[in-house]
Amino acid sequence: MIARVFFFLLGFGLSVIGFTYIIGYLNLLTMGYSILEYIQFIMKRYECIIAVIGLLMITLAIFKGGNKIDIRL
Repeated sequence: MIARVFFFLLGFGLSVIGFTYIIGYLNLLTMGYSILEYIQFIMKRYECIIAVIGLLMITLAIFKGGNKIDIRL
């Protein structure tokens, strides 16, 4: 349980950092880059790739439990 919360929070942090860079690099579009060039650029940047890694960690932390339903009040 604690490990899943840790990986969820770590994934959330990585996603926030990655998407911050992706939004920041949107300024390239105002400098004349096309959408395709922008996408190719952010796919090469490590700090943008960690956004995808973070989303994957969040997904695994949420759905790793299988069909077990655990509700505690």
